[in-house]
Amino acid sequence: MSYFFRIFLLVSFVFISLLSQAQGLITKRSTFYALVGTSGARLNQFNQMLNDRGLSPLRNRYRTLGLGYQNRINDLVLGLELYHNQGGRSEFDGYRISYRTSRVLLNVGYSFTEESKFQLIHYMSLGMGFLNFQMLPQDSPAGLEDFLANPERGFVLRENNIHQGSRKYGNFLTEIGFQLSYDFPLPGRKESLEVIAKLGYAFSPFEGKWSLSNMSFQNTQSGAFIRVGTGLSIPDRNFFYKDASIALQLVSGIHFTKPNRLNEQLEKAGYDPLKGMPSNLGIKITGETEGVLYGVEVYNLAMDGSANDFKSQTLNSLRVYANGGLKFLQYKNFGLGALGGIGFGNIRYTLTQEAKPDFPELFEQRKFDGYLKNSGLMAKPEVFLEYAHPVTKRKFFDLVFSISVGYELAMANYRLGELDMAPYMTAPYLMFGVGVRP
Repeated sequence: MSYFFRIFLLVSFVFISLLSQAQGLITKRSTFYALVGTSGARLNQFNQMLNDRGLSPLRNRYRTLGLGYQNRINDLVLGLELYHNQGGRSEFDGYRISYRTSRVLLNVGYSFTEESKFQLIHYMSLGMGFLNFQMLPQDSPAGLEDFLANPERGFVLRENNIHQGSRKYGNFLTEIGFQLSYDFPLPGRKESLEVIAKLGYAFSPFEGKWSLSNMSFQNTQSGAFIRVGTGLSIPDRNFFYKDASIALQLVSGIHFTKPNRLNEQLEKAGYDPLKGMPSNLGIKITGETEGVLYGVEVYNLAMDGSANDFKSQTLNSLRVYANGGLKFLQYKNFGLGALGGIGFGNIRYTLTQEAKPDFPELFEQRKFDGYLKNSGLMAKPEVFLEYAHPVTKRKFFDLVFSISVGYELAMANYRLGELDMAPYMTAPYLMFGVGVRP
């Protein structure tokens, strides 16, 4: 079980145990939402190196895409958020320089309002992150064979490399801020459309944790932010609906596929094949109203290993689905249902040299690593069996365990070079989940 998995369960059990002892609880609400935003992220040391060479600095701002889940019992707020942050891009001497980060955060907050369409929440977030910085050519390789014959095209630097799996998330990150939101009723529905704005400050509290090749990238994880978005909420005024709820689960499982076509090309080029099947870890948010299911799901498939004595390799794929379905059967604490999903997938292959010099020598030499990627549409059907166990005296929360069986279908070629990777992306899977449902 991963480090992040253990933290999530620990916080959830502590939160639930506190609720079980509460006596005056009256209202609750659950929400899931998507956010976009912007934040500052100045790369001080790298920009100084560019300035010394008479070059323009990188843009000190990144764009944010995020997904969140939030639950409130009276004034206490607990939630989880996942963010992808894309930094500015610069071009130099036929190369594109760019950086990106991602973060997973647990939120604890206090609501200043109660039983109202308007909410004002003060919160603090604790979590972990990932950092990617790269300098690669603007042109793509002609084909996979050409790429494998000469993969040293630029350099890729990663801290807490989630291309090896989401379990690699690390280094302590925090945020503090305010959330303002307002509910708009949906005619004929128990849910409300919620519009959200968040503003605050993100930072890494420990110096030296975000260094790549002996250069600090600490500021990529710090800066004031503003984010806006929308989502679906089951508001406090509908708390008496027992069949309306939004659940959050951590999911992990087995995808029954192997990169056989890629492995053939790797062995032909003198590299070691990737072994086994991809590992998987992600989050699943599912709303339910009178047996109708809806929600979103994000998970990260990863394979990694050595390519030879001097290089390592990763094969990574991110999947993001919008789900909808029905629960066919509810018997006591057991439920049986089906979901269909359509969404986005990508595939990313990286071949990196283990030994690289530090900056500024790295910037001058450059040619060490190679990176291929592609993306497209995905679809899937699945059936699931779940068991929900009430863990509080007044049944404010259920601890939910689930097993899902499904089949993913690639709706694009997902070419790496000229190699069609759709057969790798198309495969059955077995998924296990654990989470909470109010």
